[in-house]
Amino acid sequence: MEIIYASLQDAETIERITYDTINYVYPRYYPKGAVDFFIAHHSSENIRNDILSSGVFLCKDNGKYVGTVTIKKNEILRLFVLPDCQGNGYGRALLDHAEELISLKFDKILIDASLSAKSIYIKRGYKETEYHIIETDNGDRLCYDVMEKQVCF
Repeated sequence: MEIIYASLQDAETIERITYDTINYVYPRYYPKGAVDFFIAHHSSENIRNDILSSGVFLCKDNGKYVGTVTIKKNEILRLFVLPDCQGNGYGRALLDHAEELISLKFDKILIDASLSAKSIYIKRGYKETEYHIIETDNGDRLCYDVMEKQVCF
């Protein structure tokens, strides 16, 4: 397994990982309006902008791209692992990579936690700092937590 820095040529791969994961996992936790909001939030344009301005990474194993993570300053964004690849340590490796890079410059790490991922972050030492509810265009609600973890030096 290796984690590599993504380039613009990787944008479609990141989109596929992101959309496949959202469409598989999120309907189990959120109503349709919230799932649609997530897809729009992680648009092709936003992914490309992040590649140009932030740290976007891909996890590759046995020649296959299996996951992605984005870092903006001290914030972890867009951490997704393909549904058929989950449970193999790829998400943990991506999170370890992101935390390590952030800890070189910052004393705390921020992450927006979806309902499906919140328990994972709690086990990793993240604490809830804020709770948000976004009303989507069709009136569905998207709930998530902002979480933070103090970096130990």
